[in-house]
Amino acid sequence: MKSISISSNISISYQDEGDKNKPAIVLIMGLGAQMTLWPDELFYGLVEQGFRVVRFDNRDAGLSTQLEQYGTPNLFKTWVSARLPMRTKVPYTLEEMAEDTLALMKALKIKKAHLVGASMGGMIAQLIAAKQKKKVLSLTSIMSSSSSLKLTHSNLKVFLQLAKIRPNKPNREAAIRYNIRLNQLIGSPAYPQDEKTLKSQAIDTVERANNPHGFHRQFAAMAASGSRQDLMAKVKAPTLVIHGESDPIIPSQEGVKTAQQIRKSKLKIVPGMGHNIPPELAPKMIKWITKHVRKSELKRAKKQAEKKQKAHWGSAPF
Repeated sequence: MKSISISSNISISYQDEGDKNKPAIVLIMGLGAQMTLWPDELFYGLVEQGFRVVRFDNRDAGLSTQLEQYGTPNLFKTWVSARLPMRTKVPYTLEEMAEDTLALMKALKIKKAHLVGASMGGMIAQLIAAKQKKKVLSLTSIMSSSSSLKLTHSNLKVFLQLAKIRPNKPNREAAIRYNIRLNQLIGSPAYPQDEKTLKSQAIDTVERANNPHGFHRQFAAMAASGSRQDLMAKVKAPTLVIHGESDPIIPSQEGVKTAQQIRKSKLKIVPGMGHNIPPELAPKMIKWITKHVRKSELKRAKKQAEKKQKAHWGSAPF
C-alpha cells in the first residue's frame, strides 16, 4: 500500500498493480469501507486478466486522510435537511469525493480509466461518468443507485439495529463486534460466512484503521447529494449495472432503474447476493467486468481506427 497527496489537505492510500501500459481499472469503494473490502480474489483476478488495477481508501476511510476537524454530523438531521429548501452544511460532498478519484488518477498518470464503483462508490463513479466523460472508458455500477438516499423498511431495520451497537469512540473490541454484526446484516444470503471468518476479517479491518466519525461524514455527503437521475442520460461510457437480488440496503429495483436511465447499459441481477461482494462471487464478477472492459476497449479501438482512416482520406491528394 502506498500513499499520495492529491491536494494540500488530502492524502490518499492506494494499491496499484499490473502492467502500467495496460487498460486501467479503478475500483471505488463504498460508505465507510476500506479498499480492502474489494476481495483480493477480485482485485488480483482482474490483474491476472491483464489489466492495471487500482483500489484506494476514500477520504475519511482506511489510511487516507481523516478529516476530524469537521466533527461528527447528525445523520438524521442531514438526511431530513436534504429534502428541505434550507439545507444543513455538510463537511464535503460526493462531488468532492469524485474530484479525489480524478486527482488520484492524475497523480498516477492515468488519463482515462474503466471505473468500477460499489454502493457509494458507484454513485461517485456515476458522477464522474456523467460530468467527466473523456476520463471514463467504461462504467460498472455495483449495488448502487442513481436516486437520492431512501429509507425503506429493509434498510431502516438494518440501520436501527446497527445504531444500537455503533461505537461512538475508537474502541477495538466494540468496533470488531460492530463489524461482525454489520456483515451479518448486509451479507449475501446465498453466500453466508461463518462467525470465525467474519471475526478474522473484522480484526484485520479494525487493526488497519478505525475511525467511526469518518462514516458519519461520508454518510452526510451521500445523504446531501440528492438524485443523479437527470445526469444518467449524460453518461456515454459503456455501462454495466450489477445488483444483488437480496440487497437489504439498496433494493435491486434501484439497479434496474439505473440501468434503464443509462442508454444501452447492461444489467445483471444476481440471485442470493446482498450488499457485499462475497469472495465466492469473485470469479463471476471477474468474468463480467473483464468482458465489459474488453468490449469497451474494442469499441474504442474501432472508433480510433475509423478516425484515423477519415483523417487519411481527408488528407489524400486527388
